[in-house]
Amino acid sequence: MPVQFSFSHGIARHPLNRRLLQLRCDLLLHLLKLETAEVSVVFMGDTEMAAYNAQYRKKQGPTNVLSFPATGGDDGFPPPETELGDILVSVDTARREAGQQGHSLHHRLTELIIHGMLHLTGYDHERSEDEALRMWDFEKELFQQVQTARSVAMPYLAINVDHIATIRQARGGVEPDPVLAASLCELAGADGIVIHLREDRRHIQDRDVRLLRQTVKTKLNLEMAVTSEIVDIALEIVPDMVTLVPEKRKELTTEGGLDVLANAKKVGKAIEKMRKAGIPVSLFVDPDAAQVQAALDVGATFVELHTGSYCEARTMEEQEQQFRLIEQTAELAYESGLRVNAGHGLDYRNTHPIAALPFIEELSIGHAVISRAVLVGLDQAVREMLAIVRSV
Repeated sequence: MPVQFSFSHGIARHPLNRRLLQLRCDLLLHLLKLETAEVSVVFMGDTEMAAYNAQYRKKQGPTNVLSFPATGGDDGFPPPETELGDILVSVDTARREAGQQGHSLHHRLTELIIHGMLHLTGYDHERSEDEALRMWDFEKELFQQVQTARSVAMPYLAINVDHIATIRQARGGVEPDPVLAASLCELAGADGIVIHLREDRRHIQDRDVRLLRQTVKTKLNLEMAVTSEIVDIALEIVPDMVTLVPEKRKELTTEGGLDVLANAKKVGKAIEKMRKAGIPVSLFVDPDAAQVQAALDVGATFVELHTGSYCEARTMEEQEQQFRLIEQTAELAYESGLRVNAGHGLDYRNTHPIAALPFIEELSIGHAVISRAVLVGLDQAVREMLAIVRSV
């Protein structure tokens, strides 16, 4: 393995995502055309870093990163051509700097590894102001390329068929059938089916849920409020996963994320019941760091980030602001150990940027696809959305 990681015991309190760091380091070597190079990256605490800083730089206290290019050993022989050197990173210092800059820990660690890697390849910002500027510009360029690399495979597309049932319920008959619609979505390439069994049964009915559990071949995601009746139904049918959402009787559609902080005890009990039944749980939350932490604390496996504010933004500036919030929260959730989905309000114009985010595993889209299906047919509508999602 070209990049080898070591983690000291002094940083056990920091939740580091080794897979993400490995992915970014491997990509960095590729961008630098150093695929065969061997690099050691050591993550340590301030105390250890301070010792290295004192020994090798004659300076007191820790620094954020140190680089040691490979040199000949005591026997006088040069190192192997593929051996580039060692990078030492203080995770304690990186966390403090990340907080000051308003970034995630892994964002800052990535910057420091890039800085250290460039030192190993011969860059030195202390030689001159011009070189410092060149190095800084190159670091920013590399960071943008490394940061946008997907940390998971191409995102999945799950289709919500609630609105098929909405049309059926408008006439009180049996057409159109959401069970048949789900089959057509799967045949068109959808990776999963989403349904929301509401307390008031305004669209999806109990019979639909049971039939879909028997017929869906991909993955069935049951959206639900945390109520004893719906929890019991979920435990009975055992969907592939459940997504806990807030629910108001008068709302036309889900209006925002679940307040996990205010409902931690109730949500935690529901998650524990699902865990015992072998059902993974996702929490539908606003892109908010406190809600993500609460989701982690109550034992969720996934969070689904609410993209409604991004989709409903009235100006480009507002949309960009909401997008960056989703981007930062997705990274925070991922580096905390949660798996990350996203959905609500996504359509054929605004889905691509969200699908391209490197931490999003699955998108849940319903209304836009069903609306498009009225004009071009369900098969074509699903395939058009799949083309957008898979173009990232």
